[in-house]
This record gives sequence, structure tokens and C-alpha cells, in this order.
Amino acid sequence: MSVLQAIILAIVEGLTEFLPVSSTGHLIITSAFMGIGSEPFTKLFSIAIQFGAILSVVALYYKRFFQSLRFYIILFLAFIPAAIAGKLLGDWLDQLLENVTVVSLALMFGGVVLLFMDNWFKHQEEELHGPPPPMTAFKVGLFQCLALIPGVSRSAATILGGMASGLSRKNAAEFSFFLAVPTLFAATVYKLYKYQQDGFQITEDQQILLLVGNLVAFIVAFLAIRSFIAWITQNGLRVFGWYRIILGLLLLTLQAAGINLEIL
Repeated sequence: MSVLQAIILAIVEGLTEFLPVSSTGHLIITSAFMGIGSEPFTKLFSIAIQFGAILSVVALYYKRFFQSLRFYIILFLAFIPAAIAGKLLGDWLDQLLENVTVVSLALMFGGVVLLFMDNWFKHQEEELHGPPPPMTAFKVGLFQCLALIPGVSRSAATILGGMASGLSRKNAAEFSFFLAVPTLFAATVYKLYKYQQDGFQITEDQQILLLVGNLVAFIVAFLAIRSFIAWITQNGLRVFGWYRIILGLLLLTLQAAGINLEIL
């Protein structure tokens, strides 16, 4: 992996991690197009740069993260379902990460859901000034389990879960951001530990790539979060649905044309 490729992947991570378009799916597609999708370090890099993205949430909402103990209890309740599901289904999910067809279909299905979400929950505009109730948080955590399938989008799944539980678009999106911190941090640490246990050694050049990637992901995610909140408050989620459907159809078309994206 070159420095330019690392920067491109970090930009993709920062742009897509908190948008309902699937960061994992976009990283798989981008790395495939650059011809580095099958490299072990690419998979490690794609996971590790999530750390830079989640730091942007803490930087933007630092007051929320130091407001009360209840805030952390609520986050923990929402985090538990995905933590258990990820542990039980880890090996199966790792196989899906390399399947562009699964990503494409998940993108399209999620896109269809996003087209109708605004109408399903259009009367939920009352804003909360604090964390959601415990049961609401746990329900959002259950929805987050859907995001273990590549292409589903953790952000889309948790926003759907929040709105289905009575939260407004803004509250659902913000809680999705907060929940990303423990979820992505745990996933990053766990994957790095597994790579170390498997004997994977990170070279000095790769350490520099990780540093650059996390810095770029932090900056881009910081800007993306602020823009996303303003957008969905005014315009809703439909545009992201159309984007997902078009991208999924494009990928399936390329596959049907004989272009094997999984080994590009």
C-alpha cells in the first residue's frame, strides 16, 4: 500500500463511517479497485483507521461524553448486543467481508429502506436533550447487529433503530455517532489483537501509513459529521437511499459483465 492509497482509503472511511451508506462496503470496493483488497495489511488498515474517525465524535461532542455516568451506562446497554453477536459470528462475518455480491445486495436493500424511512417516522420531531431511555438504547443496539453484515451500514441500522424507537432524525443520528465510539473502538482493538495473535508484524512504513490514515480519517469525519447533521435535519435520508441503490446496481452490473471486483 502506498501513501496515496492510504490517504484515499482514509478519506473514504472519514466520509462514509457516519453516513448511512456503509463504510465497510465502500472500503472493500475502493481497495478492490486499487488492486490491494486481498493484501492482509489492507484489511488491518481499514479497521485501524476507524480509531481516527471515532475520535472526531469525541472532539465534536466532548461535552456529552463528560456530562454524566448515565450517559456511559446508556452507551453500554446499546453496545452489548453487537458485541455478543460479533463474537459469536466473527468467522462467518470475516468471509462475508470479501464478498462484493453480498455488499452490493446489502447496499440496495438498505437503500430501499432509506427511501421510505422519512415517511414512516415523519412526525417525530421532538428533540431530546440528553441520552435516550435505557430500553430505547438497547433497541438501537439490537438494530446495530444488522450492520455486522458488510454493506448494511452501522449508521443506517442504528438511525433506523432510533427512529423506530421514537427518536427524531437528529437524535437518532447523534446517538448513532455516540454508539460508534465504544463499538468501533472495541472492534479495532479486537481485530488488532487477533492480527497480533496470528503473528502479523507491522513494519515501520506501515506504522507511518496507519498514522497518516488515522489523521486523515479524523479530519474528514469531523467535517462529514457536521455536514450530515445539517443535511438530514433539513432534507431527510432519501438521497442516501438512491445513492445506495445506484451503487449496488452498478457493482452487480460490473460483476455480470465479467469484472471480478473481489480480486481487482
